Amino acid sequence: MRMGRKLVNETLSVRLGHSYFSNIGSQRMSLEKSNSVLSFGWEEWLALPDLGLPAIQAKVDTGAKTSALHAYDIEVFGAASKPKVRFMVHPVPGRDDIVFACSAEIKDRREVTSSNGESENRYVIETPLLVNGHRWPVEITLTNRATMNSRMLLGRQALKDHITIVATERFLQPELSYDVYHSKRLREAAPERALRIAVLSREDNYSTRRLVEEGEKRGHVVEVIDTTRCYMALNALAPEVHYDGKRLARYDAVIPRIGASITAYGTAVVRQFETIGTFCVNSSQGITASRDKLHAHQLMARHKIGMPNTAFAASPKDTNSIVGLVGTAPLIVKLLESTQGKGVVLAETKKAAESVIDAFRGLKANFLVQNFVKEAAGEDIRCFVIGGKVVASMRRTGADGDFRSNLHRGGKAEAVKLTKAERDVALKATKAFGLHMAGVDLLRASDGPKVLEVNSSPGLEGIEGASGKNIAGTLYEMIEARVRPTPVRKKTARAKL
Repeated sequence: MRMGRKLVNETLSVRLGHSYFSNIGSQRMSLEKSNSVLSFGWEEWLALPDLGLPAIQAKVDTGAKTSALHAYDIEVFGAASKPKVRFMVHPVPGRDDIVFACSAEIKDRREVTSSNGESENRYVIETPLLVNGHRWPVEITLTNRATMNSRMLLGRQALKDHITIVATERFLQPELSYDVYHSKRLREAAPERALRIAVLSREDNYSTRRLVEEGEKRGHVVEVIDTTRCYMALNALAPEVHYDGKRLARYDAVIPRIGASITAYGTAVVRQFETIGTFCVNSSQGITASRDKLHAHQLMARHKIGMPNTAFAASPKDTNSIVGLVGTAPLIVKLLESTQGKGVVLAETKKAAESVIDAFRGLKANFLVQNFVKEAAGEDIRCFVIGGKVVASMRRTGADGDFRSNLHRGGKAEAVKLTKAERDVALKATKAFGLHMAGVDLLRASDGPKVLEVNSSPGLEGIEGASGKNIAGTLYEMIEARVRPTPVRKKTARAKL
């Protein structure tokens, strides 16, 4: 009899795995189906679909009033009028590598006395509970149950009138399986949840405001953090980022908008978030490479990405040599630290080029020399890449009499259709720098597109205005997809020798 029941449970376990994934997005069953009585043993399998937990074992305890869920790194975020709580869960006992970040609105905070007589103030959330197709809302307190065999305790409030308890039995309802945490469909089935996101920015500009506005519109909490006011605690066990005298909470994602003048410190802060394990839209390594023009051109050369002929020297003895490496005038002389068209000079003759080079060398400034692409006619193309796709593009034209097409210098922008070659080179360049978001600037040359720069903090105002697209929204779509839970490989038993 026991073996027959075990086979039935195994069959139902497989069915429940498929049922959960097929219904998680649309199933909204409630107590309408609860006319039939459910029998619970002292331990049962259940799912918390709105928290993204498809299978969890719960101990049924009629002596406890409120249900409890194992949670750690519990942090409050959001507006005081409607606070949320973010917490981490290890749903599988003994598998600390299976980690889920969850968030929910706070319903209450209560003092709860455990069975051993200890009192604790706990946050209370309300979330649907799913058992064998029956779904109903339950209140759950959050507490660390790492030492408990069951990751959840089901109290009296969760046991509705349609449930009877058989205290001498366990798993009277169909058994689920922890195998769902190893399935590729886990990411697809994960619910949408409120994220806590940090924007590293010192400026109250269009891009920062749009990121906050769009994030809040999608139900997320977006906090603007002044990068220069961050400081870091460096240690092997618990690396931290502090801000205004307090440790910063754990964020689901960080959007770095690091100013060129603070690249070194800004990337150090991003690197600290990476050490903690926070998803950063652009990595510290990618930002550093994109900001160093010499490094950037070497990286593009390594990946065989088309670019204008370029030469560099710290202190050449013969100015003619560096000019000869690039070609004939006109030439572009560009400071390595130049941004937004500043520090970029067009030398229309060889003599003018030599004068500019000598001047930069006299200032002990590092610079690049590039050939001038005449056929571009003062225009360049900005390709906006997010998540491995070109999501928008625009043609920028310089102001009258200016060869530079930067919008900050009075240039104009309009939407433009890219060729396949331009799209491919923009994606290739972004991938070479390891960036999830980039503005790739290129010129239309007679022998194919030439990449001028890969910008790791591209502005949103020009591209949204020219394309009419919601670029900030597209960025959040990528972030929401990236922070979804990732299936963990099963542990294989080692063969005995």
